[in-house]
Amino acid sequence: MSAFDPIDTLLDHFEQPRNYGPLADADIVLDGSNPGCEDRLTLYLKVVAGTQQVARLTFEGRGCAVSQAAASLLTTLVPGCTLANVVTLNADVLMAELGRDVVRNRPRCATLALDTLKRAVELYRADHQNGSAESCSE
Repeated sequence: MSAFDPIDTLLDHFEQPRNYGPLADADIVLDGSNPGCEDRLTLYLKVVAGTQQVARLTFEGRGCAVSQAAASLLTTLVPGCTLANVVTLNADVLMAELGRDVVRNRPRCATLALDTLKRAVELYRADHQNGSAESCSE
């Protein structure tokens, strides 16, 4: 058995979701769902206005293990990233972390949170009309 077992990562994020729950001071709250299935989530996005970095991302949701684990994983990956970086995130990042073989037949489930986050960033930018930097902070 390898040191990296994608199914363990997926199950860990599904059973013990990170950053789960509402964020009282969120700048954007946005619902997302997959038509034709039961995957639903609400993302709460907080941005550092001056730097256009994601300060915090939380979620609430219900649905399959893939959609909920992907949302949990995303909340751990994007804090510190700029909005410009978030909109360029590729679904391959999430699919690799969750295991391509595990999620390959469920791409809409695996990308629900990312697609919703990108829409939230668009809404934030439309509301705030600020420039943005180009990378994640370490």
